[in-house]
Amino acid sequence: MRKVVLFALLITLVTVGPAMATTKVGTSAAQFLKIGVGCRAAALGGAYVAIADDAAALFWNPAGLVSLTGNEILLMHAKWLASTNFNFGGVVVHIGNNTLGASLTALDYGEWEVTTVDKPEGTGEIMGASDFALAASYARSLTDRFSFGFNVKYIQQNIWHMNSSSFAFDVGTLYITRFKGMRIGMSMANFGSKMKMEGKDSAVFHDVDPGLPGNNEAVGAYLDTHAWDLPLNFRVGVAMDLLSGEPLRWTVALDAMHPNDNNEAINLGSEVMWNDLIALRGGYKALGREDSEQGLTFGGGIHYPLTVATTVKIDYACSNWGRLEYVHRFSMGLEF
Repeated sequence: MRKVVLFALLITLVTVGPAMATTKVGTSAAQFLKIGVGCRAAALGGAYVAIADDAAALFWNPAGLVSLTGNEILLMHAKWLASTNFNFGGVVVHIGNNTLGASLTALDYGEWEVTTVDKPEGTGEIMGASDFALAASYARSLTDRFSFGFNVKYIQQNIWHMNSSSFAFDVGTLYITRFKGMRIGMSMANFGSKMKMEGKDSAVFHDVDPGLPGNNEAVGAYLDTHAWDLPLNFRVGVAMDLLSGEPLRWTVALDAMHPNDNNEAINLGSEVMWNDLIALRGGYKALGREDSEQGLTFGGGIHYPLTVATTVKIDYACSNWGRLEYVHRFSMGLEF
């Protein structure tokens, strides 16, 4: 019980802040790193750091990778905001007492025609933009109730002839209490170096001294772009099975978030699973955050056993983004 009280105090410290605090929205790079993966987690409103028992733990909490009963592959696609395309692929394998994983996250902004002031109808050139992150993961159980894990990531953003890259890591822990199997998870995501756009599109001609006659008026130079922090995020979560008998299981979860580029918020989620086969899920994202376009989430899934050792997981999630309308996600997993 003392651990439960300490956890409640921690939740309070994380979620309660000054009423007029500066949000710092839009002050970090690589915003695609904040897009959650896995339709199960998305349908639960992102309240997943303490559940994290499938390959989506590669994103939410690498410590949860040890909870997988076998190896797993997860693929997800979403038609993201502003007609962009978000894709994720991850694999998790157990080797002895160690759990290893790898994942690729990509956001494609598409292509469009280049226009200038002199050529508003187009120059005949085509430009595009994309982001991706490649990660390697490791997790291990230290006891039968406590595990830890971490990710090491290479991140890159590209727009036409400009690009920026960075290295970062995530770390997470997962603890299973003796209080009715309640699980407590914690994670820190995207701790790494700043990102700075560089490339030939920043090249300019500069007159070093306009007042000096006869000097070179077109000295080659590069604009000094600003370096931006990664979207660092601390999560603390709790999950519990309110019903755990057969054939029905009812799980509820709560996550508290403390990002470096927004106000604190809470994610809530609930899942009803029948016979480990059919699931219905719902949640609410960014509760308590002012001016947030995020809100209700819902979805479901089917986990169909192909053989005794192989299961196919097909999941769907829908998220309400207010004025930005709804986002639909589809994922498919293979447990073997």
